[in-house]
Amino acid sequence: MPPVSLELDTKQLAEEYEKVSVERQFRAGKRLIAELALSRGENVLDVGAGTGLLAEYAASLVGPTGCVVGIDPLPLRIDIANRRSQLGLSFKVANANDLSEFKENWFDAAYMNAVFHWLPDKRVPLQQIFRVLKSGGRLAIMSGAKGNSNPLHAVRERVMKRPPYDQYQRASGAVAYHVTPEELRDHLTEAGFTIARLELRQREHPEASPDEMIQFSEASSFGNFLGHLPVELREAARADIKIELASALPLQTVRQGIIAVAIKP
Repeated sequence: MPPVSLELDTKQLAEEYEKVSVERQFRAGKRLIAELALSRGENVLDVGAGTGLLAEYAASLVGPTGCVVGIDPLPLRIDIANRRSQLGLSFKVANANDLSEFKENWFDAAYMNAVFHWLPDKRVPLQQIFRVLKSGGRLAIMSGAKGNSNPLHAVRERVMKRPPYDQYQRASGAVAYHVTPEELRDHLTEAGFTIARLELRQREHPEASPDEMIQFSEASSFGNFLGHLPVELREAARADIKIELASALPLQTVRQGIIAVAIKP
């Protein structure tokens, strides 16, 4: 499978993500952060902060004596996140594969909310996070689970196998790199973490129209949902996917996700 591209994001997609992420990523992210039991004055790293909504919430928990840093490799999303910057809350364009700008043993907690499945290489980001966490530091991860079917992506795959879409790279297949709970446990253990909690949980997705589902998937995948197609074909692809979705309604709105909390000894 070709790698996920970081070059397909647009200002429009970033602005749309700021709006559509509230009902899914932000709501789920607040539950994830609850697993960290953040305290006043703690230093926190948000890996894959997007437009910064969840980092802003985390900053409200650690207070003005704490520090939250949000990083994301997508400059257009960090541009939006920077509107939220304040005392104790900052954002940087940075990649999870290289956290060398941060001191060793600096953060009390870190989290990846709906981010881990976008990382092709799981080992290096976890090693990097381990390095910057203090002893006793906590890491929380929420990710989609491998083998947990997404009805929209199944429809997309069927449509992408048809001409003229099938002649373009990544004509079918998933656009993310999901893992099983067992695989995630192995990755965390290999990086040096002790597992405090790791479980599958039901994730309820709000019902949405075909238009809303496609809009969310395009924005949350920073253009990778249909970005492999020439621009002139994307609208036709959206229309074909909407037709398929309409015939399949109602779609499954409850799927499984992985929640993990790990501790640096």
